[in-house]
Amino acid sequence: MTNDKLKIAVADDERDMRDFFQKILTHLGYQVIIEAENGEDLVTQCLAVTPDLIITDIEMPIMDGLTAVNRICKERPIPAIVVTAHHDDQHVQRALHEQILAYLVKPIKMADLQPVISLAVQRYKEFEALHKQTVDLRQALEDRKLIEKAKGILMSRTQMVEGDAFRRLQQLSNEKNVKMVEIARMIVTAEEAFKLT
Repeated sequence: MTNDKLKIAVADDERDMRDFFQKILTHLGYQVIIEAENGEDLVTQCLAVTPDLIITDIEMPIMDGLTAVNRICKERPIPAIVVTAHHDDQHVQRALHEQILAYLVKPIKMADLQPVISLAVQRYKEFEALHKQTVDLRQALEDRKLIEKAKGILMSRTQMVEGDAFRRLQQLSNEKNVKMVEIARMIVTAEEAFKLT
């Protein structure tokens, strides 16, 4: 997701604002791939063609921008910037609970957009990296639990000490050319099968 190749979806019920975004964003080197006039249209188009970033008005007919972003992000997370003529606590509080990374109050100038887009994209990359790290850590913990369980089974069935049981798992992993967690999973599954008999 590099800035100069960023594909952006814009949504606003005012034609003038959509034209403004198209002109300014293109001038800044971005590509506007979606123009929607209401939230429902934004959801439909974003689920058909995935943009890198959404810039949407909040107050629109049929479905507001915050609800649209929420629906889109349930399917696939996409960073979003909201634009509104209404600067009130209710909108700000709602934006805080959605995937909103920036909040702009109309009228918007070209100088407002570039830093906000860069910041939103960078923050989103950081969130994605943290999310991936959390998922990886959770998986590593689950793998470790499975290896510990398999090690316990080997110790119980063969009277091995803990270090020998671990080395046996490593040896099997090397011999079979599969990850140690997969060897552990096979041992645990076999043990469960024996318990059924």
